[in-house]
Amino acid sequence: MYSQMNIPQKRLSKDAIKVWIISDVIEILIIFIVLGVLLYLDNRFSWKEWIGWILMAITTIAVIGTVWSFIRPFLLYKTWRYDVNEEFLQLKSGVFVEKNQLVPMTKIQAIATKQGPLLRKYGLCSVSIDTMGTSHTIPALPKEVAVELRNQIALYAKIKEVES
Repeated sequence: MYSQMNIPQKRLSKDAIKVWIISDVIEILIIFIVLGVLLYLDNRFSWKEWIGWILMAITTIAVIGTVWSFIRPFLLYKTWRYDVNEEFLQLKSGVFVEKNQLVPMTKIQAIATKQGPLLRKYGLCSVSIDTMGTSHTIPALPKEVAVELRNQIALYAKIKEVES
């Protein structure tokens, strides 16, 4: 008999927004530095006219992308949910296309916490869940919550810690 699953309710850390914005700003700066160098070289060496037009089009798209990168983190935070029980890991995300994933505990093969420099600065971790065919990530959880979630999923999925 089919039982109704509840919509996942657990949220990411509010600091996820800051981490995503900082990460996007770093990417944007790199893109604009590269575009600036290319535009300078185009002006300096009088490349073909069409190259200048393409660079201007890319710059316009980059400006639009910059605006989007300050809106996207708030929408991501608003839509990201997860939950776990003895049978399933539930993930819900998506700004324009809502994505609901149900991962059976019996299919989970490995689970890990990851923490880059930006996540570390805010005391956050991401949880990576691997199955035979796919990998799932729950981004930006407080470190204690991430470790507890990792251990809980490992227990439910009957994953044993391997000595190295």
